[in-house]
Amino acid sequence: MIGHSISKCPSRPKRHILQQLCLATRSVKEGCSKPPTVGLPTTSSLSSKFGSLASDHVRQSSSVLPTQAQVVICGSGVVANSVAYHLVQHGWTDVLVIDQGSICGGTSNFGSGTLGLFKPIDERHIISNSIKLYRQLQEMGHDIGLKQVGSVNLAQTKDRIIMLKRRIAYNLPTGLHCEIIGPNELQKLHPHICTDNILGGVWVPEDAVVDTLSVCRVLAKLAKQGGASYVENCIVEKISTENNCIKSVTTNRGDVDCEYFVNCAGMWARELGLKSEPKVRIPVYPAEHYYAKTTPISGIPDNLPYIRDFDSHIYMREYNGGFLVGGFEPQAKPAFLGHKGVPGDWKKQLPADWDHFKPLWQNAIQRLPILKDVPEPSLMNYPDTFTPNGKWILGETPEVDNYFVAVGMNGNSLQGAGGIGKALAEWIVEGEPTQELLKFDVQRFLDLHNNRNYLQQRIQEVVGRHYSIMYPSQSEFQLARKLRCSPLYSVLEKRGAVFGMRMGYERPLYFDSSYQPGQPLPTMPPGTFFKPKFFDYLLEEYYACREGVGVIDMSSFSKIKIKMQKPPIDSGDLPWENLAQTPRNVVDWLQRLCSNDVNIPVGGIVHTGMQNERGGYENDCILVREAENSFFMVSPTSQQTRVFEWLRRHLPTDHSVSLNDVTSMYTVINVVGPKARQLLSELSNVDIDLQPFTYKKVNVGYASDVMMMSFTHTGEPGFCLYIPSEYALHVYQQLAAVGVDYGLRDVGTITQRWMRIEKFIPLWGEDLNSFTTPFECGSGYRVKLDNDYFMGKFALQKQKEQGVKKRLVLFQLEGIDPDKDVWAWGSEPIYRDSEFVGIVTSAGFGFTLGKLVCMGYIRRPGQSRRHERLDGHHNDQIVTNQFIMSTSARYEIDIAGQRVLAKPQIYAPKATSINPSSAGLETPYVPKVVISHSNNP
Repeated sequence: MIGHSISKCPSRPKRHILQQLCLATRSVKEGCSKPPTVGLPTTSSLSSKFGSLASDHVRQSSSVLPTQAQVVICGSGVVANSVAYHLVQHGWTDVLVIDQGSICGGTSNFGSGTLGLFKPIDERHIISNSIKLYRQLQEMGHDIGLKQVGSVNLAQTKDRIIMLKRRIAYNLPTGLHCEIIGPNELQKLHPHICTDNILGGVWVPEDAVVDTLSVCRVLAKLAKQGGASYVENCIVEKISTENNCIKSVTTNRGDVDCEYFVNCAGMWARELGLKSEPKVRIPVYPAEHYYAKTTPISGIPDNLPYIRDFDSHIYMREYNGGFLVGGFEPQAKPAFLGHKGVPGDWKKQLPADWDHFKPLWQNAIQRLPILKDVPEPSLMNYPDTFTPNGKWILGETPEVDNYFVAVGMNGNSLQGAGGIGKALAEWIVEGEPTQELLKFDVQRFLDLHNNRNYLQQRIQEVVGRHYSIMYPSQSEFQLARKLRCSPLYSVLEKRGAVFGMRMGYERPLYFDSSYQPGQPLPTMPPGTFFKPKFFDYLLEEYYACREGVGVIDMSSFSKIKIKMQKPPIDSGDLPWENLAQTPRNVVDWLQRLCSNDVNIPVGGIVHTGMQNERGGYENDCILVREAENSFFMVSPTSQQTRVFEWLRRHLPTDHSVSLNDVTSMYTVINVVGPKARQLLSELSNVDIDLQPFTYKKVNVGYASDVMMMSFTHTGEPGFCLYIPSEYALHVYQQLAAVGVDYGLRDVGTITQRWMRIEKFIPLWGEDLNSFTTPFECGSGYRVKLDNDYFMGKFALQKQKEQGVKKRLVLFQLEGIDPDKDVWAWGSEPIYRDSEFVGIVTSAGFGFTLGKLVCMGYIRRPGQSRRHERLDGHHNDQIVTNQFIMSTSARYEIDIAGQRVLAKPQIYAPKATSINPSSAGLETPYVPKVVISHSNNP
């Protein structure tokens, strides 16, 4: 339970203002950032002073460790040097970079050197900034070996072709040149390629290669010229904090007081995180990563495009007149098994395992037959650091303020380093992210993800998934499972549940109704981009929710109790600016954080957003008022770490409000459907007369203190039961037994999700994030601008007056056959009158409408997503209802290269709403007598 707040660290949204007010001579110990240095040399002027790179110059580092620095960066690889470089570009010159070895002496001294833009949009934006930086370095005269050679991305199967076409669809309209080509065109681009089993590929001319070590050294040199200091052979022993904020770093060469600490320690990052108090979780682990380099081959030009042969798990590029071959094998080897951490002689602990690499090399020979005749290549085993889900880890840690992380490069540190350094430096300087980085946020993890045994298992699978086809909703991890399970897991498994995982929590995706006890447990069938093979089970689940009763285990939702720690102040009125730090009651504090009015009666429920100062969503939640000074908050599963941390950072300084994460204390059963009220009335022996968005505690069966809430997460009528976990199994068994009379059926989260989309209910993390506002997603009616100040009020007030520049729209797809055609799954581009206007955020099948449906934000044509901000510093045009719903406008969704007609809507379709009377329940439902027949003869 948390009941304290942070007073030392400056408030993040105002950090840049505080920096301007601080005196340059003020000690770091006073907790105030130093102002930017006036007249800092630009990148070009730095270059003119240094000219081209001299590799030995960058190694001239100070042997004296300073006693204080504004920012301490641990690690001197390409990512760390990029962070340091971008910080000095912003005028932050008091930067100290320390390394346990030599500069660029870790795993950054070698890599594939490939720079690929053919990625999901969020990753591509980061990589695009990397390539932009490297081009600038090359133009400045630094020899970093940058060559724009392009890439060819191969497909051996029809599903791979669909995957590539889907990726082309959302990359083309956002500025990347990429095109599908056939085998003959592939051979023209790369004469040595064998296309015997190739159906086609994608040509990306903007992709490039570069020398990793050269980039690392150049960035370090320019960072030093800008004012950063480097100290080698400096080992971090301890990171000290004060009031949960960075205070100092203890090393083998002395202590350094600092205001910010940046962990760029690569495969040492996890161990380094454990050296602070409180410990910081950084779930990364190294895998053995192999590269084979051939000797020079006659006639190989240096401008050959590099090859990604996804289905063979390999990539190949020209390297020093020969070829470099690497791969992302399906079953990777965790590094340093049997060691407690990364050993000091780590390079000697990684032998070249030809038996492991041989299948990849054989695939390479099949693709490039010229490799048959070359001498045996040299095999290099360099560890690369991977994360539990294969995404970078960036941002400020939840455990310690001003402790930043940039690690987990997943096999190619150079590719993201330039853009990651820029993004993290801007985050530090501005006090908040300047671009959407949610998918990479370090706060997406829990303690379980940092478990060493867990990581060693998961990493075996993560590596290969980089080249696997990720079928939406059908590509679950197989290893490191069954960690967080609700009390209902075993019984649901025996009822045919097929599970997926979110935040380590096992959740039923759907139920195989054909499963019989004693049979092998059902498993997910092979994935597809077409109608899922388990669709009929989902349809059965929907009809149960529509006509009878559906039961959904939603225990994974984040749950936090918010209470007043001391008697409330009952003296006169206080101005709102005082209520933030000395609230009279818990409502005062929540009113400052919530955009809706949370001063509801005890027993009431309110749906509210929690916004940042830009008006964007930091949380979308349900608040239940349990008592005068106690609230129960329910947030999306993925928010468990992030929202708790966000609330903690805004706790009042008088310690009057406490937070308690009670996620595991309650099992949540969503009872959905027109017969839900009658079923629960029978089980609780009381008339369920709850008004919408109210709750009360009831007995269900023999269980007491069950919180029955009058709302669902599907848009259908029903109730949410928040059950003390020790009663969960009993309550479920009672529901299952009595529910037979009401047509009860178990329902999975895929059906629940599709019903939500059809009802036009946006979800945080998919349709909502810190750069989207209530007025943009159609939830402006939940914003109470007549309240006193709350975070984001001024931005939302301005937006309401001026209009929105993007708007969430629901689309029904017309002229598509769900039984035969490729489905929309998310990330498809949206066109209006043949002009690109947005991207699909979530998609599914609308059971009631009988059509595919999706949601996505649209903008005026020509607007850019790349530097999306909510503060008005751009020239985007207003999106009105008239613009969206114009009868002359023609909307299309591009699904894997085929444009499909789409009908826009700004409100939920009326056809999807029902009430109990539609199920024949105008009069009380009378259960039928069920006679049980024995199976015995």
